[in-house]
Amino acid sequence: MKKQTLTMQDALNTAKMLSEALPYLQRYADAVVVVKFGGNAMGDDAAMAEFARDIVLMRQVGVNPVVVHGGGPMINDMLAKLGIQSEWVRGKRVTDKATVQVVEMILSGLVNKRIVQAIMDAGGRAVGISGKDDDLMVCEADDPELGFVGRPVEMNVQVLRDLYKAGIIPVIAPVGTGMADNETFNVNGDTAAGAIAGALQADRLLLLTDVAGVKNAAGEVMTQITPDEIRQMTAEGIISGGMIPKTETALLAIEQGTRAVTILDGRIPNACLLELFTDHGAGSQIRATEPRVKPRIKR
Repeated sequence: MKKQTLTMQDALNTAKMLSEALPYLQRYADAVVVVKFGGNAMGDDAAMAEFARDIVLMRQVGVNPVVVHGGGPMINDMLAKLGIQSEWVRGKRVTDKATVQVVEMILSGLVNKRIVQAIMDAGGRAVGISGKDDDLMVCEADDPELGFVGRPVEMNVQVLRDLYKAGIIPVIAPVGTGMADNETFNVNGDTAAGAIAGALQADRLLLLTDVAGVKNAAGEVMTQITPDEIRQMTAEGIISGGMIPKTETALLAIEQGTRAVTILDGRIPNACLLELFTDHGAGSQIRATEPRVKPRIKR
């Protein structure tokens, strides 16, 4: 394989970007950033490797990333092979006993370990767990219509703190345990990420998806949104389908103390780095009051 040679201009551009990122690197030193990884990028080897490099870089510059993943496309493929049909209610998968077994197998096994391996291949340290491990995510049934779909009601996040304080990146499959009978619950990946971000009092929650962000009635991506605007747009049907659990997650995470939530396009190369370490940003940011501003440099 022929090695690429950078031109002097390429090198200068790289140096300039690194210099301009300094205030952001200082701002996010030792910050906890929960990243929900999902969408079709999970099935693409190149996209997976790029995501893993971004996460390892975040860890290398002092950020404490916590990865929560989905796996919808992989679950769909396996259910189709097994002849199990899926139904959806308000953007969430209806999950019976047969389906929840497939969900746990795919999320806690195939998908989780693939992400862990990608992070390790990029030079990082990672450990894969599910919401059932150490009672990380204790759930109750979200809605009788949804079957074994869980709503987190008790979070035990010390295991995550222990991991990232040791320099290890937690990679979490969104499968929870029941409060009474130890049932297995399928938890929407966005919902799980929001509950984890809230319990950790995370500095940021990044929800990677396959769309550019939250759009207004005119179809334009909104870069800044308040909780009141989200509630109004949902009531008017502007926010609908799979975007509903994402915006609900954002509101809940902010109420529980997460500083800001960004719904961003995971198809953009280096989306997480763009959002955290540049002026550009990469999606729709939601915070209670204050707008997105350049971080203050610690003196």
